[in-house]
Amino acid sequence: MKHSRLSVWIKAIGAKSEILAVVSLLCWVLGGCNQRYDQKEAERYITESEKQWAESVANGDSSVIQRILADDFVGVDPKGRLYDKAKMIAETTDGPKYFGSNHLNEVKIRFYGNMVIAQGNESWERKSGERGRFVWTDTWLRRNGHWQIVAAEDLIAPDPAVAPAQ
Repeated sequence: MKHSRLSVWIKAIGAKSEILAVVSLLCWVLGGCNQRYDQKEAERYITESEKQWAESVANGDSSVIQRILADDFVGVDPKGRLYDKAKMIAETTDGPKYFGSNHLNEVKIRFYGNMVIAQGNESWERKSGERGRFVWTDTWLRRNGHWQIVAAEDLIAPDPAVAPAQ
């Protein structure tokens, strides 16, 4: 049976539509293809969120952790142990028992499409009077129009203001 040009054209359009539908679905599932966002606004949001996370160490506000950490978040603490979002939330509420203050000093943010690498440091003081700094790298990912941290690595460095003389 010979196919008409119209029937061949209709089958070709149908096949292309199916391919386009699959590509669109994959794009949506994987977090969006080339979604647009205001980079300056994203940088402000991430900087403010990093500041709030730093302050939560001493004030115990776990709501910021709930908001900024992705459900599949994994971090590495200063002793090399892995922790997840649930553990971070639990430890944040205990923070005020040990920390008198914790403040963001600086953060550098670099954009890579829907991913951001944020690197910075914070100064802390324990209730015991001990002082130091956290130095960290956080990996932010934009999913479904929201920025969240998917990975973090934290180090403890001595506070340069209280470092012993050489």
